Amino acid sequence: MGVVHPGAEMVPTKHELLTTWLPTQPWWPPGAEVPQLEASFRLDDPAGEVGIETFLLRVGGGVVQVPMTYRSAPLEGGELIGETQHSALGPRWVYLGTSDPVYVTETTAVIREGRGEVQLLRPDGTPIPPRPTAARVQGSGTGSGRLTVVISENDAPTEASGTLTATWAEQPDPVVLAWLS
Repeated sequence: MGVVHPGAEMVPTKHELLTTWLPTQPWWPPGAEVPQLEASFRLDDPAGEVGIETFLLRVGGGVVQVPMTYRSAPLEGGELIGETQHSALGPRWVYLGTSDPVYVTETTAVIREGRGEVQLLRPDGTPIPPRPTAARVQGSGTGSGRLTVVISENDAPTEASGTLTATWAEQPDPVVLAWLS
């Protein structure tokens, strides 16, 4: 389950964090503005300590994937996207998911176990209906080896023993977001 806090505010917002961080990345197209969200999904930290959310952003004719984790304390060795203040949870350190061991472990488990995105719940346990921008993800139920995460659609698995695919409103055909090899 993914507990979210409807109505909570983050300062700076996720979009503001991405607007500052993305242009500093070597793979980000020069001069490209950070677009609005195309789709997103969440995975679940079984320990309930780390928020795991992935954003799919349309840039030009392609899609860029940005997996992020939210922590209540700094992560040594993680690639920091920025810091934010969450009105319900307090200070949050936001990291690039691929640099966070919780993201890597959970994404690998989703692929191997054939799971999908997590059901979003209010703090009282009430389910939240999927947002219009929700992506549906599905692990293949197979795989071993090292996790590779697609950043842009130009990345594609050469050899994969298991995959994580996604669909969303603007992308009805499954695309590979990550794989094990």
